[in-house]
Amino acid sequence: MEFGDHKTIFLQIRDWLVDQILTGKLVPGDRIPSVRELAADIEVNRNTVMRSYSLMEQEGIIDNRRGIGFFVSEQARQRLATDEKAQFIEEELPKIIHQAKVLRLTLADFQPLIQQLHENENQQ
Repeated sequence: MEFGDHKTIFLQIRDWLVDQILTGKLVPGDRIPSVRELAADIEVNRNTVMRSYSLMEQEGIIDNRRGIGFFVSEQARQRLATDEKAQFIEEELPKIIHQAKVLRLTLADFQPLIQQLHENENQQ
């Protein structure tokens, strides 16, 4: 995992785990790495990872089973899909639409690109 300057590290860790869940690499019931394991793997302070996990637990994305570890919650994928779509529509899409207008791109310009993305995704 490489960190950027655009967000705090604990939010970038959360985003990475969210992506793992939305792409199906982690499914409900899967154990996620312990705080200590993940902190060592990505070379950050354990408190940073714990902050990410605490946020995700508050959001209902993961469950803490005392003495066992953290697990992807049963409702994680549905909750995330709804929340992430809403966030994309509210925050990212307006930027994309603005940039498309500036560049005078049309829907016809986007259709083959979207088609290609879907084809590439289905091949993986």
